Amino acid sequence: MRELFRSLPWWVRWVAIPAIVLVVFGGLITSVLTWVMSLMFKILVCAALIALLIFLVRKFTASSSSGGGW
Repeated sequence: MRELFRSLPWWVRWVAIPAIVLVVFGGLITSVLTWVMSLMFKILVCAALIALLIFLVRKFTASSSSGGGW
């Protein structure tokens, strides 16, 4: 199999075969990449919201304890 692949011209190995793979599996590749990017965005939004929550809790607990209470 490897010998057959090596005997092919360079343009078949590096242009035609990847083009065929992209045509056949293009939809799958696109949906997987879309899912991964969506997951990364959701993780980033979640981390930002948690950081904001921690910031707000620390800010209000520090101001209420140093303010002498009610």
